[in-house]
Amino acid sequence: MKTSIATVSLSGELEEKLQAIAAAGFYGVEIFENDFLTFDGSPAEVSRIAQDLGLVITLYQPFRDFEGMPTAERQRVFDRAERKFDIMQQMGVDMMLVCSNCSPAALGGIDRAADDFMALGERAAQRKIRVGYEALAWGRFINDHRDAWEVVRRANHPNIGLILDSFHSLARGIPSDSIRAIPGDKIFIVQLADAPAIKLDVLQWSRHLRNMPGQGDLPVRDFVIAVAATGYDGVLSLEIFNDQFRGGATKTIAVDGQRSLLALMDDVQRAEPNIHFSVPDLPPPIGVTAVEFIEFATSDQQAPQLAAFLETMGFVRAGQHKSKAVTLYRQGDIRLVVNTERTGLAHSNYVTHGTSAYAVGFKVDDAAATVQRARMLGADPFEQQPGKGEVMLPGIRGVGGGILYFLDDRLDLAGIWDSEFGKDKSSATGAGLIRIDHVAQTMDYDEMLTWVLFYTSIFDVRKNAPVDIVDPGGLVRSQVIENRGGRLRLTLNGAENYRSFAGHFITGNFGASVQHVAFGTNDIFRTASALAERKFSPLQISPNYYDDLRARFGLAAEMVNRLQAHNILYDHDTDGEYFQLYSPVFGEGFFLEIVQRTGGYSGYGAPNAIFRIASQRRMLGPDVPA
Repeated sequence: MKTSIATVSLSGELEEKLQAIAAAGFYGVEIFENDFLTFDGSPAEVSRIAQDLGLVITLYQPFRDFEGMPTAERQRVFDRAERKFDIMQQMGVDMMLVCSNCSPAALGGIDRAADDFMALGERAAQRKIRVGYEALAWGRFINDHRDAWEVVRRANHPNIGLILDSFHSLARGIPSDSIRAIPGDKIFIVQLADAPAIKLDVLQWSRHLRNMPGQGDLPVRDFVIAVAATGYDGVLSLEIFNDQFRGGATKTIAVDGQRSLLALMDDVQRAEPNIHFSVPDLPPPIGVTAVEFIEFATSDQQAPQLAAFLETMGFVRAGQHKSKAVTLYRQGDIRLVVNTERTGLAHSNYVTHGTSAYAVGFKVDDAAATVQRARMLGADPFEQQPGKGEVMLPGIRGVGGGILYFLDDRLDLAGIWDSEFGKDKSSATGAGLIRIDHVAQTMDYDEMLTWVLFYTSIFDVRKNAPVDIVDPGGLVRSQVIENRGGRLRLTLNGAENYRSFAGHFITGNFGASVQHVAFGTNDIFRTASALAERKFSPLQISPNYYDDLRARFGLAAEMVNRLQAHNILYDHDTDGEYFQLYSPVFGEGFFLEIVQRTGGYSGYGAPNAIFRIASQRRMLGPDVPA
């Protein structure tokens, strides 16, 4: 199926939208009427711009309050339709969307509506125009695609068909299987939108909170599977009303749209092997088996501070790159790379953002396939010429400008590390940190859906329900991306304003980045004691937290005293326990975390976030706005 998007889905002026849509790789575009009415040009000029960009105008929309009007007003709605037909012919578009009537004057009645559409079909046929009827979820009489189909069926006109919109059907809980009975040739176009699962007036939900397929919680895949079962092989188009997108970067949202449709069609084909879309074959969603390394960009001047920060947490210097100013630190299965090169991307990143964790290396099932899938879904590849005897790691640019590297078993990983950094001869046992538990990235909240879609479209992961984190300076929205084995855990934290601790980090680092990395241990008390011997100074947690902890969880006094002595935070659920220990803040808000999971605990200690943030704000002092 071909892809299309409605201009209302993007910010900007009409020509800017069309340019972004074409650049993102869409086949077509729906012209939303208000975008044309505010355009200072003729319909023919819109047609010319679209043609020059290689876009097909798939639909002109919406035409409102048409069917079932009283006799006194009926002629006027047909006159309005003729005027729209005039514009459409000049614009070179042959399909118009009529949405179900919401007017208080509408009379209703399936046969009355069918008679009106049969008459409209006759007029449209004279202009070689097709008219699609869409059931709005809040339509006065028709608010169900099954009733809209009955109107179309009774109108029985070749120029009248049905338009299906996933939001209007799924928001009302209408079974998608009901679509299967509709002939595919009577479905003129399919519009898609996802949305978060929240209880809200359906009109407000639709106008403000729709998002791309894969960014929300509606069963859009099942909807498309049902559509495909009808034999429909037309356009899949996005119609997204979202306040964030209206104020977002036009090009970014357009790329997100194309990415979401390609990933959705790939998902449908994998769920139903008998369904085949005319889209390039993507490698399957990529499995991640580990976070192989984190790479920091810094300078010669700041590297000693970063090294001391890491060494107090038990990391040891395990090697120096043979040809570059890059140092490897290790502990357990954790590798941290510190890059002080004065050229290349790491240096550029340092100049822009200061000391930061700018690159993450993932061990995946197939590194080449990962890059291929990511590129086909619109990600930019990253290649940096290796030195003599070095291995070029496949990579892509992440959403925030950082780098994601990919390694697999086809590469001799131990050999790569040894050949480039020398044999690790360090003998220190460290502090008991054994693996990277999760990586937390912080971004503006308005960008968060883009990050979610980026990861979920490329990797074999699931997204957890979003959580609101209360900060004394504002709200932070947090969402976890993880795979089923827990080998990949990413926490995405969207800051709504600069006054929060997360917002301060974004401001201080001039953009989104990894804000903290959590390391796993099997015994957090032993780790805390080992860190204390290294003069590690943990983040100081308010004693009021521990006064409340015993009563809240019914913990023994001895346990609470042990937790408080080491500034360890605690959480538990029905599956197990979770312990958290935090480093001091480094720079503008970067920090490290140590965690221990027992039993089947799969959360991230969200109830403790407010206490951690309050302590971090106190540590930074007046640098964080109150």
